[in-house]
Amino acid sequence: MRAVVGRKLGGIQDLRIEDIASSPLERGTIRISVRAAGVSFANLLFIAGKHQNRPSIPFVPGTEVGGVVSEIAPDVRTNLKIGDQVCAGLPSGGFAEDTVVDADNVFKIPDSLSFAGATLFPTIYATAYAGLKWRANLQPGETLLVHGAAGASGLAAVQIGRAMGARVIATAGGDHKLAAATEYGAHHAIDYQKEDFRDRVLAITDGRGADVVFDPVGGDVFDNSLRCVAPLGRLLPIGFASGRIPHIPANLVLVKNLTVIGLYWGFYMAWGKSKADAAMRGKVRTLFQEMFALYDGGQLRAPIERTLPLSEFGEALRCVERREVVGKIVLMP
Repeated sequence: MRAVVGRKLGGIQDLRIEDIASSPLERGTIRISVRAAGVSFANLLFIAGKHQNRPSIPFVPGTEVGGVVSEIAPDVRTNLKIGDQVCAGLPSGGFAEDTVVDADNVFKIPDSLSFAGATLFPTIYATAYAGLKWRANLQPGETLLVHGAAGASGLAAVQIGRAMGARVIATAGGDHKLAAATEYGAHHAIDYQKEDFRDRVLAITDGRGADVVFDPVGGDVFDNSLRCVAPLGRLLPIGFASGRIPHIPANLVLVKNLTVIGLYWGFYMAWGKSKADAAMRGKVRTLFQEMFALYDGGQLRAPIERTLPLSEFGEALRCVERREVVGKIVLMP
């Protein structure tokens, strides 16, 4: 099969398209013929060896795919069958013509959902939904502040926050990105390049601040969020696209009764050493059913900016690196 292969840690320039053997079908796994593979900032961290999941050499990047079930291991008990259209989340291996995935992390998609759109659900929508519902317990009528709101993670949080009944404030850079955040459901959009989002958030909320902050950016953005979050507020650091992991001043957490809530979606998908139990697996499956129902109900729209052939993986990754993408860019093997 054709795949994007890295034979050392580094940058985009160190990846190559190669013909390699398909991965063996192991116990508890399903083989998927990949029709679409999502491209994300996490891929850049992965190929540089800076992600939580450090790759073995050689490696194939890619953590979110849409495709067709082509083979099921004999020990797998599942309602899925050969030919079903699915999405799947995996620690690596998505930038290829086929991939092998833990059966528990493969989900049948609605007929209305394209393969490209399906790539947003295994990690992007799932992270936003689990973060806002499970971890932050976002309530109707609360104010949600979403940073990086024109990226795939940000637009997912904007849509899910709106669907959960929150008032959504989005931050992004530039008119085009602000327009996208508004189009996908933000009640207020702030251009952080032109104004201090802290002051605007406080003005919008009559000085109270945001109840929940969804932050895939980190760095200075997280620092300033601490100063415009409401008492008893909850902050969700879900990534550090700025490149700086912030240090949290405990005095602010104390005096404002704040809760800082971690969320690593790979834990729920059992990508690391800690394996999710059966109850957690069931909870994850219910989450996907709820997300697909929101999609079919028109409350979620998978924002795909561009699709490119697998051979143009370099251009796709560079677009993400340059922060040019509004929504998602997807490779089509």
